[in-house]
Amino acid sequence: MLQDFAKTIRLDASPDAVWDAVRDVHRVASWLSIVREVRDVEPPRRYTALLEDRLGPFAMRADLDLTVETSEPRRLRVSAGGEDRQVASRIAATIDLAVEPDGGGTSLKVTGRYEVTGRVATLGAGAIRKKGDHILHEFFASASKELGGDAATLRRT
Repeated sequence: MLQDFAKTIRLDASPDAVWDAVRDVHRVASWLSIVREVRDVEPPRRYTALLEDRLGPFAMRADLDLTVETSEPRRLRVSAGGEDRQVASRIAATIDLAVEPDGGGTSLKVTGRYEVTGRVATLGAGAIRKKGDHILHEFFASASKELGGDAATLRRT
């Protein structure tokens, strides 16, 4: 099951403060309740993390390899992939973040796609999309809490 997404939020913090925050993999991981045990492999480019979540009857526990690529002006791409052998499922994601000045604050645009295959994918696109939307909302709510903003003002882009 392949799913694309695109959302933007306006934050009160300066573009430099938002850029510093999103480049900090450990900080961003703390914004997501499903991410555990982030480990440096070759910072600031490569990391590993443990993804733990429950989706329907499945308790997922996948080891993820993360690659972070930055480009100017203030663009970031995170590629993640891993497998949960217990439930015979794979997850892969590519996420692009763009930090842009927006009046006296900053727009944080997040676009990307994720794919879930294997037994977990048998739950159907609706259940997986709902979980994906929940995780994205959690990311923006945490960013808003730390960097000032209103997660309720998410815009589909």
